[in-house]
Amino acid sequence: MAALSVVLVTGASTGIGATYADRFARRGHDLVLVARDKARLDALAVRLRGETGVTVDVLQADLTQPGDLAAVETRLRDDRRIGVLINNAGATLGGGFVDQSTDDVARIVALNTTAVVRLASAVAPRFAEAGEGAIVNVGSVVGLAPEFGMTVYGATKAFALFFSQGLSLELGPKGVYVQAVLPAATRTEIWERSGVDVNTLPAVMEVDDLVDAALVGFDRREPVTIPPLHDAGQWDAHQLTRQAMIPGFAQIHAAERYRAAN
Repeated sequence: MAALSVVLVTGASTGIGATYADRFARRGHDLVLVARDKARLDALAVRLRGETGVTVDVLQADLTQPGDLAAVETRLRDDRRIGVLINNAGATLGGGFVDQSTDDVARIVALNTTAVVRLASAVAPRFAEAGEGAIVNVGSVVGLAPEFGMTVYGATKAFALFFSQGLSLELGPKGVYVQAVLPAATRTEIWERSGVDVNTLPAVMEVDDLVDAALVGFDRREPVTIPPLHDAGQWDAHQLTRQAMIPGFAQIHAAERYRAAN
């Protein structure tokens, strides 16, 4: 029997990332855990080794720092045992765009988009060559809804969705599975770090429920998994409406409604 692939999880010290690590360990996968907080990573690694018997490597890295990011890229590029990348690390900011500092915004963009792309880029050629592998990008329903008012965070998560869909079209025919996971509000530390009391939110999913649902989508090889969405037909209708516009984009002249009135 072929050995199960190693799973690399970013943002693995707590919340969604730690729960992904737990679930894959219980499936028998060895792990590489990536996050800034080494003490938490070490504690999680000790627990998972003891409870499941899998091998767990810890890689301390701040993915907004070029040197740390490069180290994780190198591990993905060179370690051919790694067959699953969980691009989970992410952050948000409190307040509105005009109140957020440019440097803080840049860090969020670096973590939520640049790191996601660079890590996927490090591993995708190897996966495509092997004809197997999986990339999971954790986005958010906020990327579908500017009405939520989280402008920068939502934009980065819209990017994660588009990036995943594009990768799926490119890599799917080569045997590589790409999944976008779009949580709604989930009980993680991301809220506290952005200055929001999670208990004031109207509906919050527990992280175990979120990850377990995401893994059902993973096992079904869904390209987009939206755990809080009960009516899958709404997503299907959204896709059909979007795709129906595509033939109309190839035009020589602007639409009649944009021509100057006489």
